[in-house]
Amino acid sequence: MTDRKAQLAANLAKVERRIAEACAAAGREREEVTLIVVTKTYPASDVRILSELGVRHVAENKDQDAAPKAAECSDLPLVWHFVGQLQTNKVRSVVRYADLVQSVDRSRLVTALSKEAVRAGREVGCLIQVALDADDSGRGARGGVGPDGIEELADLLAASPGVRLDGLMTVAPLTGEYAGRRREAFGRLMDLSTDLRRAHPAANMVSAGMSADLEEAVAAGATHVRVGTAVLGVRPGLG
Repeated sequence: MTDRKAQLAANLAKVERRIAEACAAAGREREEVTLIVVTKTYPASDVRILSELGVRHVAENKDQDAAPKAAECSDLPLVWHFVGQLQTNKVRSVVRYADLVQSVDRSRLVTALSKEAVRAGREVGCLIQVALDADDSGRGARGGVGPDGIEELADLLAASPGVRLDGLMTVAPLTGEYAGRRREAFGRLMDLSTDLRRAHPAANMVSAGMSADLEEAVAAGATHVRVGTAVLGVRPGLG
């Protein structure tokens, strides 16, 4: 086993243990929570090692990095998630490899995703990114739509070909009423998910929690956690 593989295996085991303990504390089965490893800034060689270690879900946030990496790893049994803010001019590229886009936050993006997915002959799963720090414009500091905008986007996704409404995603906000209150923020997302599922029962995916706060997300009921540095480490020069 190479040094890098041994390092990733050890880190992955620690994260798996954290998720298992969080599930036990919440009275949930471990199988209820899917680990997505965020591989942004890391090379395709790391993605390949992760696949060898049993990881099946990986995430990227920039198309210029993700597209060549996904192509290089196209032989692997992976589900690719796009989690970054997505500009419409990148949609055609992203749709070629992303199985799910977790950052849908405006109707124009839904329209573009639908058009390109149909063109590519694919169905792309979509999560609505919820901004719990939304300002008067209905937008969040790191993308996302305010809670009041969920219903309109959900209905548009459900009615659009080539895309599938899978659920909701959020990032713990740094400002606003939920700043520093991650457990409450994730609880709010779960309430919004309950509301969404009344109209769209199959949209039951809830993506929340990262390296620093996955326990709070699992406790709240998240179905997917997005973990990067706890598995891959901090790259030199990235802080």
